[in-house]
Amino acid sequence: MKARSQARAAARLAAVQALYQREMEGTAMAQLLDEFHRHRLGAEIEGDQYAEAETAFFDAVVQGVDARLDEIDALIEGRLAEGWKLDRLDKTMLQILRAGAWELLARADVPTAAAISEYVDVAHAFFEPREAKFVNGVLDGVAKVVRS
Repeated sequence: MKARSQARAAARLAAVQALYQREMEGTAMAQLLDEFHRHRLGAEIEGDQYAEAETAFFDAVVQGVDARLDEIDALIEGRLAEGWKLDRLDKTMLQILRAGAWELLARADVPTAAAISEYVDVAHAFFEPREAKFVNGVLDGVAKVVRS
C-alpha cells in the first residue's frame, strides 16, 4: 500500500508540473502526456531521480482538470477572499488548487482528508508554510461544497 501511496504522491506532483507547463506554454495535451511519460515520470533529470508515478492517475488528474477547467475555476474562485480573482494567484499555486479541486470533485474513492493533505504536501514542495495553509483552506472550502 505504501508504494501505491508514494506513486500517487509522485503522480500528483507531476500533474501539477504538467498543468503548469500547459498553462504557461499551451502545450497540446497529447504532447504533454507523452513528454511526461517518456522523459519525466520516474526519470533522472540533472542528477535528481524522480519517483515512479502512477501513470494512469497522473493522466486522470491532468486530463480531468483540463476537461472541467471552468467548473474547477469557479469553485476555487468562490472560496477566495472578496475581491480576489484567479489571476492574482501564483501560477503554480493555481495548478495545485486546480488539481486538488478536481480530485475532490471527481475521485470519490479518495478520502477528502487524504486529497487535501496530499495537495498541501505538494504546496510544501514549492512554497512556505503560510501558502500551504492557504491551499488547505481553499481545498477544505471546495470539499464542503462538492462532498457535502
